Amino acid sequence: MSRLLLDTHVFLWWAKASPNIRAGWVEAILDDSNSIHVSAVTAWEVETKKRIKKLDFNDDVGRVVAEFGFEALSVTLDHASVAGALDWDHRDPFDRMLVAQALSNDMVLLSADDAMKSAPGVRVL
Repeated sequence: MSRLLLDTHVFLWWAKASPNIRAGWVEAILDDSNSIHVSAVTAWEVETKKRIKKLDFNDDVGRVVAEFGFEALSVTLDHASVAGALDWDHRDPFDRMLVAQALSNDMVLLSADDAMKSAPGVRVL
């Protein structure tokens, strides 16, 4: 069993049944032995991008998470400490927190973002 954490774009692609979803992700997400997590960071990022008109997404993140049977992942003080201390030359706070959560919770991060693969110690599918 693996614990999987969806990057925000993967969550959005899944919700919209986008052709950008990779076959390996579909297999992993549909595997009942895996637990699929969506971070509170994803809701923060989605709502921020909607507010500044960089994203058109009319659904509620929490409702979509529940609809697909995913698990919500809260942000903790430990996650914040790990994100702030990461020795990784990447300034996006959303990405830093997702990497910190994946590391802190022994999760595999599902992401198409090549920058995520350069984060120290994170496993990316």
